[in-house]
Formats: sequence, C-alpha cells, structure tokens
Amino acid sequence: MIEWKTGAWLRQPSPADQAAAGAVLARLHQAAEGYAGRRSNPVGPPAWRRLADRCAVGASGEDRLLLDRVEGALARLGDPFADDLPTGAIHADYFPDNVLFEDGAVSGVIDFYFGCTGALAYDLAIALSAWGFDADGRATPDALAAFQRGYEAVRPLSEAERQALPRLGEAAALRFTLTRLHDRIFHDPSNLVTPKDPAVFLNRLDHWRAREAA
Repeated sequence: MIEWKTGAWLRQPSPADQAAAGAVLARLHQAAEGYAGRRSNPVGPPAWRRLADRCAVGASGEDRLLLDRVEGALARLGDPFADDLPTGAIHADYFPDNVLFEDGAVSGVIDFYFGCTGALAYDLAIALSAWGFDADGRATPDALAAFQRGYEAVRPLSEAERQALPRLGEAAALRFTLTRLHDRIFHDPSNLVTPKDPAVFLNRLDHWRAREAA
C-alpha cells in the first residue's frame, strides 16, 4: 500500500520551522534506538576517495580548483568518524526538500535512500549544513542555532558530540561537495536534472573549519 503524505517543503523556513525540523530529526533518532538492521554508509570516506579519483580524470578549470581544495580537506580530515560517538540509524540526507510541513508542523519526512548506520551527531551535522546556510553557502547563525536548539530540546548532545560537531560538519560539507562535483563533471546533457553547484558546499566546509579552530 502506498500512503500519500500531505504537506510541502519550505523554501524559507522560519526559526520556529527550523526548530521543529530539528526536533523531528531527534525523534527519528530516538525512534530507531535498538533497531537491529545495519547498513554501511554508501557515501562514507572510502566513497569520497573513489569520487575524488574519478573527478580527477575529468576535472578542468574551476572544477580542478575545487578538487584541489577537496584533496586538502581529505588529507586533513582523515577518518572523521574515529570517535566513539552514539550511533544508530540515520537519515543522512535531511535537507529541507525532504521534510514536509503542513499548518506550521512537520507532516512527513521522505527520501531515505541514503539512510544508513552512523553517528547521530553526523546526521545532525548534515542537517545543520543543509538548513543553516544561504544559497551562496554563507552561514545563517539564527537558523543554525534554532535547528540545533530544536534537536537538543528532544535529544541533548553529549559533550563529546558537541566537540565533534564542527569536524562532522566538515565531513558533511566534503561529502556533498564531492557528490555534486562528480555529478557536474560527468553530467549527461540528456538528463533533465540540473547539476547543483558544489562550490556552495565547499563554503560550508570553511565555516565548520573556522568553528573547529575556535
């Protein structure tokens, strides 16, 4: 049976909407506690290396400059998931267009294609990187604060998770930069989907790196 979910995603979520989306992500994490199913992250560090190597074959001009910065980030981050942080089932693609709202409340969450087992704080870092920046990849402090506040109202972060969050934000920015860069370099013009700009996610990486340094 297919169930139709009502609602629509928000192009300009308010701070209250950000907080509501954060709270629902935390409830998803809580609801999956004890779930026995396991799935390795299909776009984890091994995939980043493969994507970067493939991009190197076709990158030129601006894409080559982006790839050079990506290589620096790969070398610096190493394995960003080495810490013993709480793990479980994560969405791994909790972007605004995957969260439906109706009458001021979240009515549904869709697109679990990248769902996997991973650090819960990494899922939060992905979501913050998706919800807390403008179209040019500049941080929106009010949005970042509202989303995290909503999440922690349901599931407070441990101190270790809070300390790891900037590094996990870098990992999230690197992951989406690489997949977008790959899609742009190897885009098939016959496809109707327009490749998304990888540079705006590389800008997010700079933000998270600055937070980690601070």
